[in-house]
Amino acid sequence: MDRRRFIGLSGVLLAGLSPAWGQGRPPKGVNGGGFYRFALGRVAVTILSDGQSAPGPLLPNWGANPELQGEFRRTLQEHFLNPEATRNNFNPVLLDLGEARLLVDTGRGTGAGGRLLAHLELAGYAPEDITHVFLTHGHPDHIGGLVDGGGRPVFPQAVHLMGRVELDYWLKNPSQAVERALLPLRDRIRPVEDGEEILPGVRAVASFGHTPGHMSLEATSEGKTLFVFGDAAGHYLLSLRFPQAYLGFDMDKGEVVRTRARLFKKVSEEKSLITAYHFPWPALGYIRPEGEGYAFVPAFFEF
Repeated sequence: MDRRRFIGLSGVLLAGLSPAWGQGRPPKGVNGGGFYRFALGRVAVTILSDGQSAPGPLLPNWGANPELQGEFRRTLQEHFLNPEATRNNFNPVLLDLGEARLLVDTGRGTGAGGRLLAHLELAGYAPEDITHVFLTHGHPDHIGGLVDGGGRPVFPQAVHLMGRVELDYWLKNPSQAVERALLPLRDRIRPVEDGEEILPGVRAVASFGHTPGHMSLEATSEGKTLFVFGDAAGHYLLSLRFPQAYLGFDMDKGEVVRTRARLFKKVSEEKSLITAYHFPWPALGYIRPEGEGYAFVPAFFEF
């Protein structure tokens, strides 16, 4: 086993051995190493931070229902969040199955301030170690890290995967981000279907609504399950507490409300671990029923 694989599998970060953040340790004032690793049966799961946004207004983007703006604002304030100045998180996920390493979403890209590659190295991996890249959907904060400044693939050894419905939509309706990041890799992207097992124990799950063909992932190993929502879960407070809530950038608001109701019910009944792309770092926990809706319960943080 080479040094990088040893560090990656053991979770031990040795100062001086991991050339991250521009050939050095995280600078003073930077909080943490940007990754959180845990075991899901035989699968080593690493949640990777692509960083945070600058503080900005939370409403109406993260809770767009006009009739609920007052309740949304009170809920945020009850949870010590400033509706006028809240940061957003970006949390890709790496599933290491041993012979295969699947990265779910690629962040914003280094040119847009993304920290995925720096944190990937701190976690003991190089871009060349990634064998599969799964894209939940085509928004820029999920596909921005696909290519470098020259349009070359950042993960050159990887098979790239995307839901067929989602891929077809963006090929017919290309955004600026799709033209920059997705189209250069069109010949490398393999479409997948709802329920398809893309790796042993890892299957795609349709979660349409946020975008026309948004896909989530469900990983199971030795009786343990992790549900990777992508953006299908919305906001960790508002989308759970208010069953009728939708985001300003949900493309089909009726569909996404039905999707969230179905998936929240599923993971709460099955008591699955979940992670969601914009939930608070490290974005790992459970969903349980509460009142007419649900609540997010963070998993106990283990060093």
